[in-house]
Amino acid sequence: MTWLAETAMLSHGWRRFLLLVIAGAIAALSIAPWFILPAIFITFPVWVWCLDGAERRRGWRLVFGPAFNIGFAFGWGYFTVAFHWLGAAFFVEGGVMIALMPFAILALAALIAFFWGLASAAAHLFWSNGAWRIVTLATFVTIAEWARGHVLTGFPFDLLGYSLTGTDELMQLASVIGVYGLTLLAALLAMTPALIWPADGRTLSRRLFPFFLSIAILAAQLGYGFNRLREPETPERTDVAMRLVQPLIYDHADWSHVDPVALIDKLLMLSEMQTGPEDKGLADITQLVWPESSLPFFLSQYPDALARIARMLPDTTTLLAGAPREQYQPDGSQAPPFNAILAIDTNGEVATSYDKSHLVPFGEFLPFQDFFAKLGIKQFVPGANGWAHGDAKRRLMSLPGAPSFLALICYEILFSGDLGDAANAAYLFNVTNDAWFDGSIGPAQHAHHARLRAVEEGMSLIRAANSGLTFATDPFGRITAQLAPQEMAVLDVSPHERLGSTMFAQVRYWPLLVALGLGLLISVVAARGRRRKGL
Repeated sequence: MTWLAETAMLSHGWRRFLLLVIAGAIAALSIAPWFILPAIFITFPVWVWCLDGAERRRGWRLVFGPAFNIGFAFGWGYFTVAFHWLGAAFFVEGGVMIALMPFAILALAALIAFFWGLASAAAHLFWSNGAWRIVTLATFVTIAEWARGHVLTGFPFDLLGYSLTGTDELMQLASVIGVYGLTLLAALLAMTPALIWPADGRTLSRRLFPFFLSIAILAAQLGYGFNRLREPETPERTDVAMRLVQPLIYDHADWSHVDPVALIDKLLMLSEMQTGPEDKGLADITQLVWPESSLPFFLSQYPDALARIARMLPDTTTLLAGAPREQYQPDGSQAPPFNAILAIDTNGEVATSYDKSHLVPFGEFLPFQDFFAKLGIKQFVPGANGWAHGDAKRRLMSLPGAPSFLALICYEILFSGDLGDAANAAYLFNVTNDAWFDGSIGPAQHAHHARLRAVEEGMSLIRAANSGLTFATDPFGRITAQLAPQEMAVLDVSPHERLGSTMFAQVRYWPLLVALGLGLLISVVAARGRRRKGL
């Protein structure tokens, strides 16, 4: 490691850039589905050492200067590996899109790495020679992760904090500090090996103390998780019995190929299938669930579908179906539709609905549409005029005779602390279509992120996915029932009673903001001390 520290501090130009890209790529192995935690302890010190040896810049040259390039290179490697699975969607489109795939992934990774570049540049502005410098970098990296999860609709996939959630036990700390709090913790712990080398005249025990302290903190996190999971299991609700259908529908990519009659036949057949000798079909089911994109057409264009659904549903059963919902302008012209969850009752009427509010850039809407359209780039999800944003305040859905639940479509489940009216919801309900990314690590990452929301909120999660992963969790994020990926089947589940409010649900990210403020204060004081010494 002494050799690596010296190489990182003395390197420059393309050699330093390449070293950081490789280090960032290795660091990405710490997140789902690999969870190789030592990867960040090996690689994040490289970032610190490179900043130790970076040339200093002032004014406008700080941005896009050496310090910025260091963080950008590390982030480019990290996000290229973390997001490479997004390329699977290009194979659905085929043709020229496959040729564009590697460039698109590299461009997206570079765009997200811009946040880490700014964090690196800002940290170097307050850089010091002592141990406090890792507090400075960890603080700005956390601020950058918060920013990329919120700026321009946000893209909070694969936050650094997920590296500390590889087991059910490790996940439990999210109930206290949330995933952004875990991000600050992960950054701090991962950088402690940078304080071991070089020696700089310090004794070995002084150099090793921060690293051993980080190991003790990880052990304490694990112990907290073990202790929390020893609490009595919350019982399943007796007023909700759900049947989740995993239909393996692949007509979502091109609506022109949809055969509504055959598709409804398939969904009805699966919905009424018996799962065992004592199964009564839908007789005891209160909510039947078809996942996102299960109806890739407007129901108004096939009115007989509602009649057939009505004939299938018992009087006490409501269908929750992922389907597009039309909307019209006051003059009668059609406006962009909503990606919605439709609640269809036994009369074949849409009793209520929820419209997705957090849309996926390039997936469901095209930023700077006029510009990208000239380049031949279009959104992946069909809808010529894009999709409309729903009202984020309307995520709470209520059905007759059933508790209210928090409805979340696809990647809306990723937005930690910003799910909606969680205080008045009995459980989390997530429908998704990850079939775009079948065969990649994407569905596993998405599912793991969803489980962490259950831990944060202390609520059971019910997740219905088109091609997997379909499962239910308890309020601790533990999977209680699931279907295998690519399995065409149904799963009968009931959500668990929610826990008393978790600490995270009560205070959200106020403690993190205080910690970041303290980190900034430490950075300013340490930087002034360095300047007073003329270093």
